[in-house]
Amino acid sequence: MGPTRKPNVCSRLSRRALGFFSRDAGVVQRTNLGILRALVCQKSTKFKNVWTTHSKSPIAYERGRIYFDNYRCCISSVASEPRKLYEMPKCSKSEKIEDALLWECPVGEILPNASDYKSSLIALTAHNWLLRISATTGKILEKIYLASYCKFRYLSWDTPQEVIAVKSAQNKASAVARQAGIQQPVLLYLAVFRVLPFSLVGILEINKKIFGSVTDATLSHGILIVMYSSGLVRLYSFQAITEQFMQQKLDLGCACRWGGTAGTVGEAPFGIPCNIKITDSPPLLFEVSSLENAFQIGGHPWHYIITPNKKKQKGVFHICALKDKSLNENLFTVTASGRVVKKNFTLLDDDPEQETFKIVDYEDELDLLSVVAVTQIDAEGKAHLDFHCNEYGTLLKSIPLVESWDVTYSHEVYFDRDLVLHIEQKPNRVFSCYVYQMVCDTGEEEETIIRSC
Repeated sequence: MGPTRKPNVCSRLSRRALGFFSRDAGVVQRTNLGILRALVCQKSTKFKNVWTTHSKSPIAYERGRIYFDNYRCCISSVASEPRKLYEMPKCSKSEKIEDALLWECPVGEILPNASDYKSSLIALTAHNWLLRISATTGKILEKIYLASYCKFRYLSWDTPQEVIAVKSAQNKASAVARQAGIQQPVLLYLAVFRVLPFSLVGILEINKKIFGSVTDATLSHGILIVMYSSGLVRLYSFQAITEQFMQQKLDLGCACRWGGTAGTVGEAPFGIPCNIKITDSPPLLFEVSSLENAFQIGGHPWHYIITPNKKKQKGVFHICALKDKSLNENLFTVTASGRVVKKNFTLLDDDPEQETFKIVDYEDELDLLSVVAVTQIDAEGKAHLDFHCNEYGTLLKSIPLVESWDVTYSHEVYFDRDLVLHIEQKPNRVFSCYVYQMVCDTGEEEETIIRSC
C-alpha cells in the first residue's frame, strides 16, 4: 500500500470549517500554518516587490512593523501595501531612540491596565530614558530615567518577553589618563528590569579589578557572560551575584538616599544608583575558549555553539552539551521548546565560483529553512531566496530578488510568513528597504512603488 496522500488546501479548509480540529486549539493553529506553508511553496505562488524605500537613518524590522528615523516612524507591512501606523513628534539628537525591543502581551497573566494587553515598544533614548511606547499609536505609556554616571546604549532580552538588560557603552579613559597610566576600572554597566509593569532588578557594574582584562559582558537567560580578548568566555549566575552583592534593594518611584543625595528612583535627575557592586570573584559556572568570543547558549537540554579558537577554524561551528562540553556529532540546533530546527547542512552546499550562501535562517512557524544565495556577475550580484525543507534539505521554492546585491554592503533579509523584507546599508549611510509579498495569482505585475522616508 502506497503512502497516504496529503489533503490539498481546499480539503484542509473544508475540514477546518466543519470543526474537525476543534478539540485542540493548537491543532487549528498548526493546520492554518500548514495551509500557509503549502501556499508559500506551491509553484504558482510568486513573491512580488510591492514597496521600496530609502532612508538616511537605519531601518529596523520587527514582526510586521518597519521602523524609520530612529524608531520615530512606524510602517505596517501587513497590508497589501505598507502603510504608516504612526509618526512621533520630531525630537533633538539627544532625545533620539538608540535601541528598541518589541514587547508582546504574555499569555495567562492579569495585567494592571487595558493598554498593557497590546504590544509595546521598549525604547532607549540617547539621554538615558527607558520608554514603553504603544506599538500601534506611538504614545509614551511609561518612562524611567536611568542614570547620569554612564551612557546606556543597548537593549537585549535576558529572558524573552520577561526580563530586559540595558547595557552601557564601554568606559574609555581619556588621552590624559592613558598617558598618565591611569586605568578605568569599570568597563560597563548592566541595568536589569522585569517588564510590565516595569520593576527594577538592579544595576550591575563590570569591574576589571574583579574580572581581569575583560573586553565585554552581556546577560542571557539569567547568566552573566563575560568575554576576554584571548577568546575566553566565562559564565556566572546573575541570581547568585544579585543575592550576594546587592548593596540595597531599590524600587522604582520610591524615595531613596544614596551617597549623600536624595531623590526618587527612576526619576530625573536622581535616576537609579548602581546597587550591585561585586567585591569578590563570584562562583564560576562554566568557561570555554572561542574564536572572537563567538558564543551562543540555549536549547533543551542546554547546548552552546562556539567556533574553535584558531583562525583557520573561522566559519566552523561546534555544538556542544553544556553539562560536559561533549561535541554533538549530529550538528543540529535545538530551540527552548526542544525542537530540532536545523540539520542536514551537507545537503546545502554552495559553489563559490557560481553562487555563495550569505544568510541562512529558520522560519519556525512554517518549518522552512531560508537561504539567501548570491551570484556575482562582473561587478553586479543577483540574489535569490530559497526555501528548503528543514527535515531533508530539499529545495521547495526559489524567489528572485529584483534589486542588485553588492556583497560589500551590509544586508539583512527577513522571511515572515507571507512577507520577505530586505534591508541594505549602502556607503554614506544610505539605507534601502525592499518589501516582497506573496501573490497567488498569475496576473500581470504592476509597477513597483518607490518611496523615500
